[in-house]
Amino acid sequence: MEEKTHSAASIPVNILVIVVVAVVVVVVVVVVVVVVVVVVVVVVVVAVVMAVVMAVVMEVVVIVIAVMMVVVVASAIAVVALIKTI
Repeated sequence: MEEKTHSAASIPVNILVIVVVAVVVVVVVVVVVVVVVVVVVVVVVVAVVMAVVMAVVMEVVVIVIAVMMVVVVASAIAVVALIKTI
């Protein structure tokens, strides 16, 4: 009788251990997947932000260069006009 009780008690314990191990494995896998997804999303967002910032910086540089060209041309025309009036 005692043997049966012991073996009957040991079977649920084994099942419990298996369930606990399975749950721990599942939790670890889920955590790893979530961490990987978060890292990938962060990397993609950073890459997109960097690309947008670079595009904006390039636009600003192009605009500044264009304004400087206009200023240079305008000042050259003004100098030529001054020389002609003198």
